[in-house]
Amino acid sequence: MIGVTPDAPLAELEPHLARRLHSLGPFPSEASRSDYDLNPDGRVTGRVLTAAAVLVPLVERESGLTMLLTRRSDSLKRHSGQVAFPGGKADPGETPVDTALRETWEEIGLDQNFIRPIGMADTYETGTGFAITPVIAFVSPGFTLARHEAEVAEIFETPFAFLMDPANHELRVMKAADGVERRFYAMPYEERTIWGATAGMVRGLYDRWFG
Repeated sequence: MIGVTPDAPLAELEPHLARRLHSLGPFPSEASRSDYDLNPDGRVTGRVLTAAAVLVPLVERESGLTMLLTRRSDSLKRHSGQVAFPGGKADPGETPVDTALRETWEEIGLDQNFIRPIGMADTYETGTGFAITPVIAFVSPGFTLARHEAEVAEIFETPFAFLMDPANHELRVMKAADGVERRFYAMPYEERTIWGATAGMVRGLYDRWFG
């Protein structure tokens, strides 16, 4: 049993979390978590993955930390309507922090002056061929947001303590178009459900917290 819980005061929570994350730096050479953790029979080997990064924004609210998330536009060709972190594909020469901050500004207009990156969670390989590095950051209140309407349908916050409670990590099974059953995490909160790769990264952060 650890002494610091996700609803602890920020002065205790931040150093504890920072110690359990990877140091900020370049993109890792390989992913240590993936969609295949729950679906080992579907693993694709030998392919070249596209480096990407997302920001995992932990907003410092008086009532406790929240995790800021987006719902992707229904008009997008890939992953339309899904809940996601702000982020995307890396440009040449970028670090994960560079990519995460740039994409966050482009998608939701969050000024980097409010963002304090503290470390990186485990890089996550998706079935679509991306290696996504989550950059964990604390976000000071007082910011304003401006979503990119073509990419982002909605921006919302979910309590961090709720997402760090394994009782809220449902393991679901879905039969894909090819008839193969695929397992994935889902985290329903109010009228929204975090699932797929985003839920997998949340679960990865939980595992680093309690691992």
